[in-house]
Amino acid sequence: MQPRDPSSGSDASTPKGADPAKPVEAETPAEASPPRPQRRSPSAIELGHGAWIEREGLRYAFTRSSGPGGQNVNKVNTRAELRVSLHDIGGIDDAACERLRSLAGFRLTQRDEIVIASGGTRSQLTNREACLDRLRDLVMRAAIPPKVRKKTKPTRASKLRRLKGKRMQSEKKRGRQRGAEE
Repeated sequence: MQPRDPSSGSDASTPKGADPAKPVEAETPAEASPPRPQRRSPSAIELGHGAWIEREGLRYAFTRSSGPGGQNVNKVNTRAELRVSLHDIGGIDDAACERLRSLAGFRLTQRDEIVIASGGTRSQLTNREACLDRLRDLVMRAAIPPKVRKKTKPTRASKLRRLKGKRMQSEKKRGRQRGAEE
């Protein structure tokens, strides 16, 4: 522990104006998330329902695909892998971002990046577009809030129909028993 400075009236380890009785918590980089982009540039890519992403936010990597293509598979990097940080997607609120996190599932990394891969075709461009289409689909599903279920009470007529059906089923089964002729 550092020696106490008599002129300050508090420990040298506590910031000025802070209560020395309360511990000071440092903000870690994991807790502080970068702010979402607010302004959309003309070069931004539309993802649907008002969501968008800057072209710089899309990071592609290309590897060899395991799909059809004969000798082409062994020579050309056609499989596309798209990485997008959730913080780079603009135009969605925090609730939609949480839905996007849950919808992404195993595609979400610890760095809050969505990883989408496509290697179904022989064309790098087509696989790249397929990755972007999958991202659009994911964002559009997350942008729509789920419907809230309204609790309803069964009507009196539906209760009576249910009981009548149970009574008829019971009569039918009772008629199948041995010695039911009594």
